Amino acid sequence: MEDKLISIIIPVYNVERYLRECIDSIIAQTYKNLEIILVDDGSSDKSGEICDEYSKKDSRIKVIHKKNGGLSDARNVALDIAKGDYIGFIDSDDYIEKDMFQILYNLAEEYNAEISSISFYKMLENKVISVRNSR
Repeated sequence: MEDKLISIIIPVYNVERYLRECIDSIIAQTYKNLEIILVDDGSSDKSGEICDEYSKKDSRIKVIHKKNGGLSDARNVALDIAKGDYIGFIDSDDYIEKDMFQILYNLAEEYNAEISSISFYKMLENKVISVRNSR
């Protein structure tokens, strides 16, 4: 049986400094059946160009360019086209561990859960300054 599709939605607004690390961390996931939706929410920096560059490298990446409407609007636009059995949200200035979606998928399937969540680390200057458990 094929693994279910996970749609990962990343709203993008003026984050050229962080965007490559974010996208690279998603592309490198051990769970491969991904649809990656980058929503350029009217960025005035090179973020939109970076999105387009990555979409040419990886067929799983879809890019939407739109007028700035804010975080919720960007997510909703992506939800309208997402085809996944599961939906994941990542902020464009964040990066994730390579097995994050594999762990979330395994837990959701094992427990027949509709929602799966994780803890996160807050980093400053490449140093962990706090850990949050999202239970």
